[in-house]
Amino acid sequence: MKQFLDLAFTPPVPWKNGGGSTRELACWPPGAGMDSFAWRVSVATIARPGPFSAFAGVDRQIMLLEGDGVQLQAAAGQWQHALTQRWEPFAFSGEEPVDCRMLGGVSTDFNLMLRRGEWSGSLQVLRDVPPAEGAAAGLCMVLHGTWRYEDSDGRPARMLAAGQGLWWVSEGGEAAPSITPVRGAEGAMSADDAPVLAWVALHRGSAP
Repeated sequence: MKQFLDLAFTPPVPWKNGGGSTRELACWPPGAGMDSFAWRVSVATIARPGPFSAFAGVDRQIMLLEGDGVQLQAAAGQWQHALTQRWEPFAFSGEEPVDCRMLGGVSTDFNLMLRRGEWSGSLQVLRDVPPAEGAAAGLCMVLHGTWRYEDSDGRPARMLAAGQGLWWVSEGGEAAPSITPVRGAEGAMSADDAPVLAWVALHRGSAP
């Protein structure tokens, strides 16, 4: 099973506290609510300071996409983290009450949530071909540049631009999608133009 995604056409859902909104990219099982998902990937826009919602039994990974960033701090004060560097994932436990302070204007972040014990996985930022691994599910979204997706059934290649990607669940041992960076003529490209990809690889059960 696979599904293409495009952030530009994913409607935002406002938060009840008015502090921002969320665009859900993928959720498993499809249609599951916030208390019953096994894994969930979304992009959130943070417009105001305030507490993060707590998710008992959920492991979270967050990464800044755009904006000035936010300061995250566990409500009990045991840790704090400045989410200011774009494309650098940070992991924390969902049951921890977390306060969020703005470090400037509106920020946008990428979020991975995993139901502990049911699924494990990682959020990586890649600039080359994703690793060949037997992930049971996953998601990729282009952060910069252009990436080429090729299907195993021989269909024409599909070009993916920033904000576009796909998610998949292997239900019969299918291989992970084949996706490669498009680097231009003979690979010549400046660092500012280099293709960048958010890559989520998921495995059933607890992390080894």
